[in-house]
Amino acid sequence: MSTPTSFKPLTRRSAWKALTAHHKKIKDVHLRDLFAEDPKRGQRFTAEGSGLFLDYSKNRITDETLQTLFQLAEESGLAARREAMFTGEKINLTEGRAVLHVALRAPRDATILVDGKNVVPEVHAVLDRMSEFAERVRSGKWKGHTGKRIRNIVNIGIGGSDLGPVMAYEALRHYSERGLTFRFVSNVDGIDFVEATHDLNPAETLFIVSSKTFTTLETMTNAGSARDWLLAGLGGETKAVAKHFVAVSTNAEKVSAFGIDTANMFGFWDWVGGRYSMDSAIGLSTMLAIGPDGFRELLAGFHEMDEHFRTAPLERNLPVLMGLLTIWNTEFLGAETVAVLPYEQYLKRFPAYLQQLTMESNGKHVTLDGSTVDYQTCPIFWGEPGTNGQHSFYQLIHQGTRLIPCDFIAFAHALTPLGRHHDMLMANVLAQAEALAFGKTAEQVQAEGTELALVPHRVFAGNRPSNTILADKLTPAALGRLVALYEHSVFVQGVIWNINSFDQWGVELGKALAQRIIPELESPTPPRLKHDSSTNNLIKRYRKMKGA
Repeated sequence: MSTPTSFKPLTRRSAWKALTAHHKKIKDVHLRDLFAEDPKRGQRFTAEGSGLFLDYSKNRITDETLQTLFQLAEESGLAARREAMFTGEKINLTEGRAVLHVALRAPRDATILVDGKNVVPEVHAVLDRMSEFAERVRSGKWKGHTGKRIRNIVNIGIGGSDLGPVMAYEALRHYSERGLTFRFVSNVDGIDFVEATHDLNPAETLFIVSSKTFTTLETMTNAGSARDWLLAGLGGETKAVAKHFVAVSTNAEKVSAFGIDTANMFGFWDWVGGRYSMDSAIGLSTMLAIGPDGFRELLAGFHEMDEHFRTAPLERNLPVLMGLLTIWNTEFLGAETVAVLPYEQYLKRFPAYLQQLTMESNGKHVTLDGSTVDYQTCPIFWGEPGTNGQHSFYQLIHQGTRLIPCDFIAFAHALTPLGRHHDMLMANVLAQAEALAFGKTAEQVQAEGTELALVPHRVFAGNRPSNTILADKLTPAALGRLVALYEHSVFVQGVIWNINSFDQWGVELGKALAQRIIPELESPTPPRLKHDSSTNNLIKRYRKMKGA
């Protein structure tokens, strides 16, 4: 495989130059015209794979756009980089690590080598241990310190150790064990912990502490408060900790020192990035909620999309298409954000989950060889479930001055059928995509008898791009497919931009400075401050306000 740095810089690739020239030709073409010229556009510009149907016809593209984007993917070495990931090469160059979240959902008989060792047996050994533990808790065989069964699960983590589990719990709540209560604590703001535990009985509560190193500031601060809360409620007996805490970590020494039995420590590997870890032991709370069988169905959905991404030709490959369309919208149409709009209330935390997946992955300013990029990288991802968003920010999307591509996500069957609700929901998602694409002209507004002075206010420019993703219903497998779709789309974008999608140095500086400031805030005597004048003044003001 050619090394990534051996490719021409992005803006010097022939396909990039061709796209630049092509954009000048079609930048003023409206989707109304594209659909009028091609009556079958709505059927042609679609793709299907792994149980998901993608309609991308409402993007501002032509056949030439697509073919040139595919050429750009080829010139960027996408196929080789993809295979390097799947085969365990250390494509995370800045940390010297393989990138193998695909191994977390590989079947038991698969072979994926890292440094010459097949990692799949280790993955399934952890899954088997998780399954055995989950069955004990769900059946009531696992007892707390006082002999009571566990009825409350509190997951303590942050970043990928929180966003994935909480998103998956909310998404799959329909399938969850309703005899168990699930809470999630991530923020170091004490409110998060207090509100999560205020109505729980310590004797019936199990904490999952998720931190690879068992040193993460926010997680270990919350874990310490959880231990204090538990011991205060159970008479201060320290041996109770072992019955009410388990760990997802690789640091056996610190786990043991905390009071957790290392037999109840579930590990993962340095080739699993935090934002790609919800299908590892980080998903223990998910398995407790939906059961081992449901969790394995989730993994099967992930794996189906992995195989689709690895084998489908570019023109029918869903992650490739979505990744390349993001490149087109960002680099050539000037879009700065992407709105993710699930028309499914269970997916209410999905946009928040995607924020980390996309922006922590591709929010980079240098290429793999350390050169500063001269193009935009990751757009801002955001969103809310429909139809709620229609009554808040859709105004900006429809009539604002910014171009905001949208991903609409919907399901043919409701998990909780209720009268006409689902047909009304689906009518809205289809109507919004149609309205964004085609809008309403001044002539159409006038033909409705609108007062002339009001006509400009009621015009919809249209020509706003969107994708629509449809699936049968939201099952664990469907969620796995959907998450993997975006994971691999992020990978495609990173390959084109020639950046490392798998490190996150940008989160380090603020964390390091916080460690320096904490003792300055807590010092019983005025500390000697060496920050900038603003930070120094704010520290002094805070200390004064709290009476220090």
